[in-house]
Amino acid sequence: MESEKYKQGMNVRREVLGDEYVDRAIDAATDFNKPLQDLVTENCWGEIWANDALPKQTRSLITIATLAALKAPTELKAHVRGALRNGCSAQEIQAVLLQATVYCGVPAGIEAFRAAKEAIEEWQKG
Repeated sequence: MESEKYKQGMNVRREVLGDEYVDRAIDAATDFNKPLQDLVTENCWGEIWANDALPKQTRSLITIATLAALKAPTELKAHVRGALRNGCSAQEIQAVLLQATVYCGVPAGIEAFRAAKEAIEEWQKG
């Protein structure tokens, strides 16, 4: 039985990342990692992203900076696409990544720019 937070989280997750991405993640879930998908949907998306204290554009940019710091290129690509879906511009993403590079280190920035460039180019191709 899905909680209300889970349902709300799934709606926000789909809004930000797109149905195709979310369906792929959910469909690929196994008995081993399904609890992780449930946790992410209910807590990350249903608790944090569904909170309207910050606009989704701001949340996207914060998430991109955090993922750059963590050197998490796969998740960063997904959230760059999400930021673009949320109305962030490539220039805003670039500015956040430059800021993150200064504070997180050049290797982290290089990795983040590489991942973001790929996601932005895919987005622009449609």
